[in-house]
Amino acid sequence: MKALHMIAFILLVVGGLNWGLDALGYNVVDMVLGAGSTAGKVAYLLVGLSAVYIAVTHKGDCKTCGAGSMA
Repeated sequence: MKALHMIAFILLVVGGLNWGLDALGYNVVDMVLGAGSTAGKVAYLLVGLSAVYIAVTHKGDCKTCGAGSMA
Protein backbone atom coordinates (compact mmCIF):
# COMPACT_ATOMS: atom_id res chain seq x y z
CA MET A 1 0.00 0.00 0.00
CA LYS A 2 2.90 2.36 0.65
CA ALA A 3 3.98 2.11 -3.00
CA LEU A 4 0.44 2.93 -4.19
CA HIS A 5 0.35 5.92 -1.84
CA MET A 6 3.69 7.21 -3.14
CA ILE A 7 2.66 6.79 -6.78
CA ALA A 8 -0.63 8.59 -6.13
CA PHE A 9 1.17 11.37 -4.26
CA ILE A 10 3.71 11.86 -7.06
CA LEU A 11 0.95 11.97 -9.68
CA LEU A 12 -0.93 14.48 -7.56
CA VAL A 13 2.14 16.73 -7.32
CA VAL A 14 2.79 16.41 -11.06
CA GLY A 15 -0.84 17.32 -11.77
CA GLY A 16 -0.68 20.32 -9.46
CA LEU A 17 2.53 21.56 -11.04
CA ASN A 18 1.03 21.10 -14.49
CA TRP A 19 -2.00 23.16 -13.45
CA GLY A 20 0.24 25.91 -12.15
CA LEU A 21 2.31 25.94 -15.34
CA ASP A 22 -0.87 25.85 -17.43
CA ALA A 23 -1.90 29.13 -15.81
CA LEU A 24 1.35 30.56 -17.19
CA GLY A 25 0.66 29.17 -20.66
CA TYR A 26 2.70 25.95 -20.45
CA ASN A 27 0.80 22.66 -20.37
CA VAL A 28 3.57 20.10 -19.94
CA VAL A 29 1.28 17.08 -20.38
CA ASP A 30 0.02 18.39 -23.70
CA MET A 31 3.56 19.29 -24.81
CA VAL A 32 4.95 15.86 -23.97
CA LEU A 33 2.01 13.59 -24.81
CA GLY A 34 0.15 15.69 -27.37
CA ALA A 35 -2.87 17.91 -26.87
CA GLY A 36 -6.06 15.85 -26.83
CA SER A 37 -4.17 12.57 -27.31
CA THR A 38 -5.27 9.33 -25.72
CA ALA A 39 -2.05 9.24 -23.70
CA GLY A 40 -2.76 12.75 -22.42
CA LYS A 41 -6.29 11.78 -21.43
CA VAL A 42 -4.93 8.71 -19.61
CA ALA A 43 -2.43 10.93 -17.77
CA TYR A 44 -5.21 13.28 -16.67
CA LEU A 45 -7.37 10.31 -15.63
CA LEU A 46 -4.54 8.89 -13.51
CA VAL A 47 -3.96 12.26 -11.83
CA GLY A 48 -7.69 12.55 -11.10
CA LEU A 49 -7.87 9.03 -9.67
CA SER A 50 -4.80 9.77 -7.58
CA ALA A 51 -6.49 12.85 -6.15
CA VAL A 52 -9.55 10.80 -5.19
CA TYR A 53 -7.36 8.08 -3.63
CA ILE A 54 -5.35 10.60 -1.59
CA ALA A 55 -8.52 12.41 -0.47
CA VAL A 56 -10.13 9.15 0.69
CA THR A 57 -7.06 7.66 2.42
CA HIS A 58 -5.38 10.83 3.68
CA LYS A 59 -6.63 10.82 7.25
CA GLY A 60 -5.48 7.26 7.84
CA ASP A 61 -2.07 7.86 6.26
CA CYS A 62 -1.32 11.31 7.69
CA LYS A 63 0.48 11.39 11.03
CA THR A 64 -0.89 14.86 11.76
CA CYS A 65 -4.52 14.13 10.86
CA GLY A 66 -4.78 10.57 12.17
CA ALA A 67 -2.94 10.89 15.50
CA GLY A 68 -5.92 12.04 17.54
CA SER A 69 -5.41 15.67 16.63
CA MET A 70 -8.23 18.14 16.40
CA ALA A 71 -7.56 18.90 12.70
